[in-house]
Parts: sequence; C-alpha cells; structure tokens
Amino acid sequence: MLALVPLAVHAQPARLGLADALARADQRGYANRGATAGADAARANTLLPLKGILPTARVEAGYLRTTDPIGAFGTALRQRRIAQADFDPARLNFPAAVGNHAAALVIEQPIFNADAWVGRRATTRAADASIEVAAWSRGQTAAQVIRAWYGAVLAGAKADALGTALQSATAHVRQAQSMERNGLVTPSDAMLASVRAGEVEVMHLEAVAATRLARAGLATAIGTPEDTTFALPATLPSSQRLREIAEQVMAMGTTERADVRAARTGAAAAAADNERARALILPRVNSFARLDWNSPDLPFGGRNNWTVGLMASWSPFSGASELAERRATSSRASAARAMQDGAMAQAALEEAQSRSAVEVAMARLAIAERGVAQAVDAHRIVGRKYEGGLAAITELLDASTTEVQARLAEAAARYAVITALTDRLQATGNAPAWLSRLDTLP
Repeated sequence: MLALVPLAVHAQPARLGLADALARADQRGYANRGATAGADAARANTLLPLKGILPTARVEAGYLRTTDPIGAFGTALRQRRIAQADFDPARLNFPAAVGNHAAALVIEQPIFNADAWVGRRATTRAADASIEVAAWSRGQTAAQVIRAWYGAVLAGAKADALGTALQSATAHVRQAQSMERNGLVTPSDAMLASVRAGEVEVMHLEAVAATRLARAGLATAIGTPEDTTFALPATLPSSQRLREIAEQVMAMGTTERADVRAARTGAAAAAADNERARALILPRVNSFARLDWNSPDLPFGGRNNWTVGLMASWSPFSGASELAERRATSSRASAARAMQDGAMAQAALEEAQSRSAVEVAMARLAIAERGVAQAVDAHRIVGRKYEGGLAAITELLDASTTEVQARLAEAAARYAVITALTDRLQATGNAPAWLSRLDTLP
C-alpha cells in the first residue's frame, strides 16, 4: 500500500538587491526619518513670523453680572437702554445687578513690523538648511547601506571560502591517514593535518557567526532589524567590473555637497536672524477693526457698534533685552560663518583624501590578484611534491592556508575598492546610490 507523504516546501528567501536596500533605507532608515522630521519642523517654523504680516480674525464672547456703579451704567448704555430715570442719583449710586452678554468680531491687520518680515526670511533660509541637512543624511545613510550590503556579501563569501578550505583540509587529513596506513608518512603527519583542520573549522565557525552579524547590521541600516531573511549575491563584483566602475567614478565632476549647502544656507539664515534682532527697535504700526454686541438676553443680540483704529508703537529701549538678543544673534551669525568655512575646507580635504584612497585601493587589488595567482601555483606545486613524498605535510598545509588567506585578502581588497568609491562619490557631492549599478552590470 502506498503512503502519501506530504512534502514540505520551503520558500526561497527573496533576493535583496542593492537598489532595493537603498530604497528601503531611504524611507525607513533611522537617521533619514529623524532628518526628515527635523526638516518638516523647520518648514513649519516659517509660518510663525506670518503673525506679524498677515491679518488675524477672532471671535469673542462672554457674560458678566455686576452691581458696580460705573459697570452697571456702562453696561446699560452699551445695551442702548438708558432712560431718563437711570440718571436718578440713587439708581446711579446703588444700581441693581445688571447682566450682559458681550460678543465681538475682531480683525487685526499688521501694517509695518520689520522684525516679522526679516524673521520670515530667516526662518525660510533655516528651513532650506534643514532640507540640505536631510539630503546629506540620506547620502550618508546610502553610503552606510552600501558598506553594510557589500560587507554582508563579503562575510558570506569569506564563510564560503573557509567552508571550501575546511573541505580541503579534511581531504588532506584523509590523505595523510591513508598514507600513514600505507607506511608512506609518519603518524605525526596525520596528527598535524588534523590539528590544522581543526583550526580551519574554528575559522569557518567564526566566519559563519560574522555573516549573521553582518546581515543583522545590514537589516538595521535599512531600518528593518527584524528582517534578516533575504538572499544576497554569493560573491563581490569582479575586479574587471570594479575597474570599469572606478574609471567612471573618477571621471565624474565635483559638485557642491549637501553639507556645504546646508552650512552656507545656515550662515545666511543666521545673518538674517541677526537683522531681525536689529529690527526689534524699529517702530511698529498695526490696525484693527471690531464689531461689538451687548445684550442682556443672548450673545450677539441687540444692535452692534463698530470701532476701527490705528496703533503705532516704538520701544527704543526694553531693559537691554534687545541688546542681549542682538549680541546673541551676532555671535550665532559668526559661528555659522565659521561652520560654513569649516565645511568647505573639510569638503576639499575629503575630496583629496578620497582620490588617494581610490588609487591605493586599486593598487592593493592588483597586488592581491597577483598574490592569489602565486598562492594557487604554490599550493599546486607543494601538493605534487607531497604526493611524491618530497614535501612534509606541514608544507602542504601551509600552502593551503596561504591560498585561502590570499583569496580572502583579494576579496577584502575588492571590498576596499567599493568603500573607497563610495567615499569618493560622497566627497565629490555625487550620490553614493549611483553604485547600485554594480549589482546589475553583466
């Protein structure tokens, strides 16, 4: 009788491409979210100075009851119900309690408030600076994701290489044991091979653990730390692909970086804020218009009356508070100019450093490639000598270890090229996300 056994189907994890990782980080990255919120708050602040520019309208309503002689007479007068009897001295001195529903519609129109106009310009420039800060944050996050993504690929490739090395070491152990049984080598050869295989096994276990941590770091960088079930490429881009990309990156021009734009715009905002502080001592002119209702029965009852007015005020001295603010804003403007100069100088330094770093990384890659070729040939030669009884097991194991180390060094050199190109793009004001094409080139 045939038994039907259900087959467990394991879904393959979806591949996380570099472009996908960058897109996720752009929306979910912690630094990006914080910088975006800061830019939103700065844009909201641009509305605050409008209080001194745009008209305001408000509705007022209230109720009072009083026996105050002046209040009672004035309330009756506002309600337009004064009669001849109300002028009786006894009623004026000892009025009965009077209730009043007061309501009003008030419109105020600023005419001239210099500090509001200048403050509007200052907050607008500060908002522009915050937008540039957010743009720089997105670039930094993209660079971090690129390093983390390729770092996770490198960690996986290292674990795979050490896995292959472990298989090779295990094969050497079996070979030594077989040759020992045939009397071709001493027992010490088999024991040494077993010891070296154990060392490779430990290295492989460490690499597997490092791979898990690298994937967790990538997941954190893109803002989804709970999701590490994604597939990544098995190897880093080839040396030839890296050379092609490096040539294109080094041919790119230099544009003004977002952090430099942020510093420049921040300096302009600080200068405008200093002008706002100076404008505090200028006269102010404001107008208003209002409609008032007073009724003993209900709000907005009875006949209304209107009032319009124009108010000019000047406070040339307010207890030295305006002097303190002028000095504070002047100092902040000087600090902002210093930050602008520092940002420009730092950008120039990082541009020069990034050029040198790419050149060094490319030279290191070429040396690492030669090292791999030489290590492979050396391992092959020592292997043949060992099979012919002309080399000790230690020589064979050393040659195998050297080849593994050379391959790992070559992979690390390729990763160094990627990080150097990432820094180069960021230093020259170009988007690090441009490197996502490394994951799509044939």
